[in-house]
Amino acid sequence: MEKAVAIELKNITKTFGHIVANKDVCLTAKHGEILSILGENGSGKTTLMNMISGIYFPDEGQIFVNGKEAVISSPKDAFDYKIGMIHQHFKLVDVFTATENIILGLEGQGRFDLKTAEKRVADICNQYGFELDPKKKIYTMSVSEKQTVEIVKVLYRGADILILDEPTAVLTPIEIRKLFAVLRKMREAGKAIIIITHKLNEVMAISDRVSVLRKGEYIGTVNTAETNEAQLTEMMVGKKVDLNITRTDVQNAVPRLEVHHINCSNRDGVKVLDDVSFVANAGEILGIAGIAGSGQRELLEAIAGLQKLDSGAVLYNNPKTGKMDNLCSKTPLQIRELGVRLSFVPEDRLGMGLVGNMDIVDNMMLRSYSKGKGLFLERKAPHDLAMQIIKDLEVVTPNENTPVRRLSGGNVQKVLVGREIAASPTVLMAAYPVRGLDINSSYMIYNLLNQQKESGVAVIFVGEDLDVLLELCDRIMVIGSGHITGVVDARTATKEEIGLLMTKVKQEEGEEE
Repeated sequence: MEKAVAIELKNITKTFGHIVANKDVCLTAKHGEILSILGENGSGKTTLMNMISGIYFPDEGQIFVNGKEAVISSPKDAFDYKIGMIHQHFKLVDVFTATENIILGLEGQGRFDLKTAEKRVADICNQYGFELDPKKKIYTMSVSEKQTVEIVKVLYRGADILILDEPTAVLTPIEIRKLFAVLRKMREAGKAIIIITHKLNEVMAISDRVSVLRKGEYIGTVNTAETNEAQLTEMMVGKKVDLNITRTDVQNAVPRLEVHHINCSNRDGVKVLDDVSFVANAGEILGIAGIAGSGQRELLEAIAGLQKLDSGAVLYNNPKTGKMDNLCSKTPLQIRELGVRLSFVPEDRLGMGLVGNMDIVDNMMLRSYSKGKGLFLERKAPHDLAMQIIKDLEVVTPNENTPVRRLSGGNVQKVLVGREIAASPTVLMAAYPVRGLDINSSYMIYNLLNQQKESGVAVIFVGEDLDVLLELCDRIMVIGSGHITGVVDARTATKEEIGLLMTKVKQEEGEEE
């Protein structure tokens, strides 16, 4: 029996100035199905979903909900039509409980009956298979528990159409399986579920149909059972893309960076790195896996001289002098003056990596401003570098003088990664360099990292996609709650093995690293 259409978009168009985000988009989502939305960065996926959820209003076109035309001009209107969106960045109050967050903002007469609300939250969880304590405070929750609160929040408000933006981005394989089991139960209950994701393997695993956007236009919809990753990629990009990562053997591995028993605490005195030791070799890619917030960021910042250590040593085997330099007592500038090129692609692109109000050329100059003489800075080399990165990495920008904050997230990423690699590092540390990038751009970055490895660079790659870590890296080090819980050979390890290490608290005594 044909499933009823939950939401239908007809000729939806949205522009921002002279930029066309969506043009004449037509697609449908049905009750009792999971629809995936695919597209490159800047293809208009999020803009389109933001119009369904009331954040934007379309310039042209119509939206129909359950066969009737709907006017959605605010998130409240969306909820009135039983539409709820779960954003990638959670919108929760840390000091409130799960239930308090779920009922926050609901209209009611007088005070809410918290006990009744907690019972209803528990009933929703039991119905769909969520694991959630209604009385638990947000600040004590894992990432997957916070996501559960966001999903239950829209179900509590009666949502029948759910939109999830990159729902698996920071989940472990076990958590992803649990989420998919819940989504399937929601599908069986007749919910219409729309997922925005860049992970093609997950699209194939969970969705019933896939709709593809390219440069703001609707390309088509296919049944998941009748397609494959190569076909979907070609629909997204408009040409065939090689989805294989060619991993070469490690040649002449020499210890380039040695980390010995480092300990680090945050401003509140909480230990974020606890007795961490490892070696990164020249000519290899060392992957770092772990649940978000396990100490990955602090580890890379400590090596780069941006985090003060409580104890321990970071030793750099200088290929020019043949001596071991301890980086812990030096500032980031002193580390660079030693000839140590620790290129660092941080998680916070615009907060740490780039200056949003500066154009692309000026952001290139951030690496070389101290070399300027007198009142003037040398601009030709940074300009040439900017033009080269725009060309090689296919950065979508009006010109090289465009402020970085006006670029899409994926293009900001390309500028940052390109600049760091162009610094000719001997150690390249990359934290989530493909987060939010489309499949074509992601493989471009993977190939760049492989080229760095082959030229003798020690690459440290922090990733969240275990399939990519296993395919790209030579070794994978797993970190959990600031501890190293294991190091595995990426050629022989499994996702399940790494997932178990990610949830371990500490490496067992006597266990080898």
